[in-house]
Amino acid sequence: MTGLITQFGALGVFLLMVPESACVPVPSEVTLLFAGFAVDKGWMSLPLAVLAATGGNLAGSLLAYALGASRVLERVPALRAIVARWGRLIDRHGSRAVFIARLLPLARTFVSLPAGARRVPLLRFVALTTAGCAIWAVGFILAGMVAGGAWSAVGSVAGKVLLGAGLVVVAATVLKVRPEA
Repeated sequence: MTGLITQFGALGVFLLMVPESACVPVPSEVTLLFAGFAVDKGWMSLPLAVLAATGGNLAGSLLAYALGASRVLERVPALRAIVARWGRLIDRHGSRAVFIARLLPLARTFVSLPAGARRVPLLRFVALTTAGCAIWAVGFILAGMVAGGAWSAVGSVAGKVLLGAGLVVVAATVLKVRPEA
């Protein structure tokens, strides 16, 4: 992952953030921490790193939104139940659930599916996603800038811990959800 950013700079950040928001569990935290390290080293500017990360998140989120809106997921019982459960959160809390989910690990990766399925208005979805993803990006990029030279230790430990935690949450969600009749 870090090699992509080292080689392509902000484009690498963008390319790594797209799958993270398109429901592929690529740990954005590691990508953004390394982007902060790159900013600290002068390889890219802070505004460019934030723009690339937010743009990548938005692109991936729009792909997942379209997938949720297509109703393809309804053919897979476990996914149908998960989307329905998360959709009820959107029904209960409105569009702000999209924004809040963008600030939470793992939830940020999958919230676009129920948002698309529940037909959250696209302009509102784009605005909330952009705002939440920008806040997320700024926080982790700044943390990466502070970590600076300690990147190798922070990156490897954070990546393993976050990926492990994400897999546990996904497994727990899938095992807990019962397909609706």
